[in-house]
Amino acid sequence: MVFLLSEHWGQDHSTKYQAVELLDRFMILHVENLYKSSAESLNVKEPSHVKSWGSIKGRLCKKFLLYLASCIQITSKLHFHCNIINNYMVLQFLRSAGYSYKKEDPLKSELTVLKTLNFCINVHSPFAYVEMLLEVLEYNGCSLQLKDVHSTCRMILDLVYLLRAPIYEAVLKASVDLSTPTSLQRSKFLTVKEDQMLLGTGVISASAFIINPNSWNQVLEHLSNITGITVSSVFEMCNAILKHCEGDTGLFSRRK
Repeated sequence: MVFLLSEHWGQDHSTKYQAVELLDRFMILHVENLYKSSAESLNVKEPSHVKSWGSIKGRLCKKFLLYLASCIQITSKLHFHCNIINNYMVLQFLRSAGYSYKKEDPLKSELTVLKTLNFCINVHSPFAYVEMLLEVLEYNGCSLQLKDVHSTCRMILDLVYLLRAPIYEAVLKASVDLSTPTSLQRSKFLTVKEDQMLLGTGVISASAFIINPNSWNQVLEHLSNITGITVSSVFEMCNAILKHCEGDTGLFSRRK
């Protein structure tokens, strides 16, 4: 929905990826805050004065699309381009989707997002790391046509966002060499899922493999030297992404 709505409003790629990150962080904090105020959290048996968690969830579901639109709107303002999304555009979209919001509702929603995040909204997306790393690769004289790599990276990153859970599940299983990782291993793996630089290297290396497999090993070495991330870690991320892009690529045999 974020991707489609960003495209509908003429936003660039940086906006849509950053909006997803913003929405993700906002929803985690907002749901946590809402639950803390629920009857279940406060152990209230008679929720006459405190709303039940079920009713709070129902209201949240109805307002989710409004929050989603607000995250795209906020992110559009961070990039200072001519396509800033105003409240009228948000209201027009929501009404076309069947919602009967008032003029002040988009502003209230925007303020809710900002306050919940304590106005810390300039979060980085993996795309920012992809573009930075591509610039360094170009400076270092990488033999690939980086314009082609850049466009392929965008398509792959779209796929990664849409298939994030199975891709990271594959990375986790490869890293622990187990088909059913333990809860402790999953807990420790959370830091890997938050590593945007690692994801950026995986996206670039997967793009390089698709465009020119012959120079792929060289790109892996370049990325490892630039970021300090081990070649094996970049490889595992790349392999998981490519398996969801192209199926079995035979990368392990190529590496050997």
